[in-house]
Amino acid sequence: MDLIIIGGGPIGIACGLEAQKKGLSYLILEKGPIVNSLFNYPVNMQFFSSSERLEIDDIPFISKEAKPKRNEALEYYRRIVTSNKLNIHLFEEVTAIRREAGGFHIGTSKAEYHSGHVIIATGFYDLPNLLGVPGEDLPKVSHYYKDPHFYASQKLAVVGASNSAVDAALECWRKGAEVTMIVRGPEIGTRVKYWVRPDILNRIEEGSIKAFYNSTVAEVLPDRLLIDTPDGRVELPNDFVLALTGYQPNFAFLEQAGIDLSEDGKKRPHYNPETMETNVPGLYLAGVICGGMETHKWFIENSRDHARLIANHISASQKPTSSEA
Repeated sequence: MDLIIIGGGPIGIACGLEAQKKGLSYLILEKGPIVNSLFNYPVNMQFFSSSERLEIDDIPFISKEAKPKRNEALEYYRRIVTSNKLNIHLFEEVTAIRREAGGFHIGTSKAEYHSGHVIIATGFYDLPNLLGVPGEDLPKVSHYYKDPHFYASQKLAVVGASNSAVDAALECWRKGAEVTMIVRGPEIGTRVKYWVRPDILNRIEEGSIKAFYNSTVAEVLPDRLLIDTPDGRVELPNDFVLALTGYQPNFAFLEQAGIDLSEDGKKRPHYNPETMETNVPGLYLAGVICGGMETHKWFIENSRDHARLIANHISASQKPTSSEA
């Protein structure tokens, strides 16, 4: 096989489309359903980007509003996979990549494969940034938010001040939750969607949602939280905690594959921006995983071209030289 693509998200799908165009034999391996990360987004999520900026391979993305919602994106990417008959194995997790003579050995939860080239396009949504406090493992704590109905009439603490935290706080408050936000910094994040940020600031100012700024969770207890604030420690009655403090790529998986990471704390993987090939010959990166800890730098719209760069490089490497022709 010419190519294994690890990750069946939008960029992994784009890589499959480009491989088809180049006549490469390929397989996409996805540990969950099609666009697994998008499937696990909140049910009511609306993208920051407009629909045309989420398009891949110039296939039109038509949505009811300028900025599409999660269910519209699921429909769009699913139809691309099915209508183009992409070669994709779902619910098959890659567990190991090993460089060997002539290519790579790839082990999964179901089988083993050999491929001349590999693309890692796994994003960063799998591993949450943990709070690292006692009680974080209690069932009441979640690092993923799905549906506001679950939190109706409950005392809910939302930890974080990014888009995901703000969306969760507003939606749950509107469904009847008593919401408190715990924010490490001095304000709500400046990158929060411009049409949402005034909403959360107004709700905080009027007292509908309480916010502790410059504050951190010290401990999670079954019926309350301990919070360290500028005014000292506060005890907060609590039923549930949404710790929406961001996510990170699976760096251990990248290192196991032999990819070098920067040592400046940002853990940026090494790759050639002109070809997307890493320091491991034949092993490529595509999509948001290229940013390391800087997960805000790469999105669908500015990384979808990675698929074309990689497919061109692989195709060119397989052409016979003049001496071989």
